[in-house]
Amino acid sequence: AQAPPAAAPVELAACPLTQWGEPFGDVVAEQAKARRSPPAPFTFELAAPSEAQTPDAQAAWLAENAEEVTSKMRSHGAVIFRGWELVKDAAGFRRAYEALGLSPCLDPLHAVSARPMVDKGSAVYEAVNKESRANFFIGMHNEFVGTRSPRAAMFVCFKAADEGGEFLLADGRKVFRDIDTALLKRLYEKQIRYSVMELPFFGFLDKLPAPIAAPAAGLVRSVVEGAVNAKVDFDVSLRWLDDSAYAGADDDVKALQARAPPQPPVLRHPETGAATWFCNVHSHSSKLRKDREALYGEELFTSGASRINKSDMYFGDDDALSEADLTHLDDVTTKNIKYVAMKPGDAVLLDNYQTMHGRNVFKGKRKHAVTWFE
Repeated sequence: AQAPPAAAPVELAACPLTQWGEPFGDVVAEQAKARRSPPAPFTFELAAPSEAQTPDAQAAWLAENAEEVTSKMRSHGAVIFRGWELVKDAAGFRRAYEALGLSPCLDPLHAVSARPMVDKGSAVYEAVNKESRANFFIGMHNEFVGTRSPRAAMFVCFKAADEGGEFLLADGRKVFRDIDTALLKRLYEKQIRYSVMELPFFGFLDKLPAPIAAPAAGLVRSVVEGAVNAKVDFDVSLRWLDDSAYAGADDDVKALQARAPPQPPVLRHPETGAATWFCNVHSHSSKLRKDREALYGEELFTSGASRINKSDMYFGDDDALSEADLTHLDDVTTKNIKYVAMKPGDAVLLDNYQTMHGRNVFKGKRKHAVTWFE
């Protein structure tokens, strides 16, 4: 018998623009309203139906029950699939999300860098599986870059790590309720902004004669800023970091830091209108990452061009958050983390607007993947 023809490659739309919703006239009142309401349920587990144990039967079941499954994603923030034979390989994973009627889109990182793909034809991107990043705890975050955010995402396990490597979930609605009200008010009124990269390649400027050092630094900053903005589809401003940021480096380092535009830390869910925390301080804060190094060991990308990926978060007026502010945000986020151990046959479909995700440290080889959706 002839093998069935290979499926045509998935057509990927651009990652959609972030939908912030109408601003909150009074974010304190909005939080008080959320606190008066009973917490919404978080995560829904969906085992493979007993009557659908083959990949074909499971694909048919998902197609027949697609509205119910995606509705659970919206109401519970995430659907955790358990024991689905269909999702044990990339082609079957594609059949699963197509049966659910989900439309894949480009990785939001597409304009900045290329994330490796497990299966390009099925639009399945590799998650952060490299053993060199195994001791790096990926903090809780919503997936967005600049002005773009996928509406949903589906993560899948093709091979579990030997130890650790759990997928992490946190309910942005609950984090919004739990944040200290005074801090929430300051963050919302001042907004936030992220540094999205650091370019530590300009130590030569400090060796120039004093009369030309400052003009040369200004020229370099302008040229690099223009080059960066030509590559990304959001406005980036560059500033020189204080030399102390790289204290202890082997070589003289002078670094430019790129900052994205200010944005709110809370948005209205595009369908429910509910307030949800949409802020990546837990993953982006330099201080919180350094604190985690004390637990898990130093990050293993500490030299050369890999430093480009370093990030941080500030108030929208570029003021730094205090250590007390960051510790509180860390505590609130951490207490809301749900650890999800996954094995082949498991997947997680999440609402990217109300559910943050992350990854625990791990040992051994790990192969998880993800597809983003409009």
